[in-house]
Amino acid sequence: MKKITEVLNKSHNKSDFYCGKELLDNYIRKQASQDIKKDLSACYVFCEGDNKEVTGYYTLSSNSIDRSTLPPSLTKKLPPTYVNLPTVLLGRLAVDAKHQGKGLGKLLLIDALNQCIELSKTLGIIAVIVDPIDSEAIKFYESYGFILLPGSGKMFITIKTIEKTFLV
Repeated sequence: MKKITEVLNKSHNKSDFYCGKELLDNYIRKQASQDIKKDLSACYVFCEGDNKEVTGYYTLSSNSIDRSTLPPSLTKKLPPTYVNLPTVLLGRLAVDAKHQGKGLGKLLLIDALNQCIELSKTLGIIAVIVDPIDSEAIKFYESYGFILLPGSGKMFITIKTIEKTFLV
């Protein structure tokens, strides 16, 4: 799959981004650039047109998860010495309201998951974790095979599942 996003930089117009979720709107407008400078996350943006207006974005960062929160079927073949398992956190994913309902969320998710596959070729990663903002986000991620982790509110999908399902 051809990459549809680019790393957020000063040339991107993010001031008018509005997806309807204040936390996600404020993040891209006020926090994303700071997080990049501090090496806390990478922010990938989708832009239409020459004005570099951000119409969608997602963030990725390194993460780990306690093995006890994952299903035994996933951890039974792993050495017990690995208490924390390496993952990628898909921290945020949002589409501007003017572009919602056109499949851009799906394209951004697939772009992010393929990015995680590329990372997994040079870095140990067992899964991608998301922390859905609301029930609508839970339904979105479930429709792409993410599994809810009981008690945490987080969801995950394994790298192996991504390779079988989304790698293009």
